Amino acid sequence: MTRLALAALWVLACGLCHALTYSNAYVSPRNKERARRDATDYIILHTTEGEAKPSLQKLSRNGEAHYCVDRDGKVYRIVDHRRVAYHCGVSMWRGRRNLDDVSVGVEVVGYHDRALTRAQYAALRELVLALQKIYGVKDANVMPHAQVAYGTPNRWHPRSHRGRKRCGMGYATPAVRGLLGLEERWLADPDVRARRLVVGDAYLAQVLYAKNGERLLPYKLPGAGSAPRAAEAAGPRTYVIAKGQTAWDVARDAYNAASTLYVFPDGRRVPGDQVRDWESLTVGTKVILGDADAAGSPVQTLAKGAHPRRLIGEAVFAQDTWYIRPTGGSVRGSALSEKTLAALPPGTKILVGYARGGPVTSRRLPAQICPTQWDAPDTFYLMPGQPLRPAGAIDMKRVPPGTLVFYRN
Repeated sequence: MTRLALAALWVLACGLCHALTYSNAYVSPRNKERARRDATDYIILHTTEGEAKPSLQKLSRNGEAHYCVDRDGKVYRIVDHRRVAYHCGVSMWRGRRNLDDVSVGVEVVGYHDRALTRAQYAALRELVLALQKIYGVKDANVMPHAQVAYGTPNRWHPRSHRGRKRCGMGYATPAVRGLLGLEERWLADPDVRARRLVVGDAYLAQVLYAKNGERLLPYKLPGAGSAPRAAEAAGPRTYVIAKGQTAWDVARDAYNAASTLYVFPDGRRVPGDQVRDWESLTVGTKVILGDADAAGSPVQTLAKGAHPRRLIGEAVFAQDTWYIRPTGGSVRGSALSEKTLAALPPGTKILVGYARGGPVTSRRLPAQICPTQWDAPDTFYLMPGQPLRPAGAIDMKRVPPGTLVFYRN
């Protein structure tokens, strides 16, 4: 970026002075349940991918962020900034996974492909600066969710890959960082360079690391004299599968979510959690994202005649892949051979990137087995004689002895 451009950004940033206004209207009831973080190394910035009211309700209900910045610049407190909030999900940076344990998460009402309002840029700038002063987080480690999120192997990507989210991707560009008062940024992905991950979204990688990544954004930043953008219309967002695209290209990890609706060219309407043949999604199929920030289930189910490799690629024999048989019991991927892998029965549940903890006893409760993830949306429980269930679907006060806990590794 030229000195003239930097000077212009500085003038604009100076004009974005903003006295932070906080609200406790959406403080999460999950606060007291959440563990305190031992360290805070990152500040992760998000876009809600939805409108204010439903986004705030969801964030509060599930404890999925520490703060949320509305379009008028008002900052809502969600989870105590000293505690763990579930905002990063499957994440990695410099080999470190589960960044929820070491980061503060800030959601901003809006979308990854639309500019924020001037009031939001101003409020976010002040909020980030305040958090940096508290935790000593350097500029480079204030990053968008898209930069740290990654996807585990699936039917389209045989390896773990960067590109699971485009959430907040513009925060990595020099122009936006200038508006936020951030001088440093990452120029390459350390996990891709170390071959821990591969690039799953070439466009995203360009936006994150190009010298002038803002030129690739589908929107323009507000000018010094521009007025704040009006609120976008609420409601579902519709896309159409084009030639060469898959359901994952359009919906990412919400491809198999119940809130994602597929409308086939012949008029059939099928929710994402009921699609069985993903190759049947032909060109022209509409994809309606009712909740664009929703995530589908990380649990894959082995269909009759299918091979696990078709679902999870190279992760079939991984140490952190688990197979849960329909009749009960679980086995680690590394304990299988080609023969026993092929013999897994239909209905087998598959989890990739998980650790297994337990069993639960009267003296060893779930919160002691995985202190920061015991009630996370993507943590699962296997109780004796029962099917695999997510944490949110069971009574945590009545988890029977012998229960196994599967949580993100």
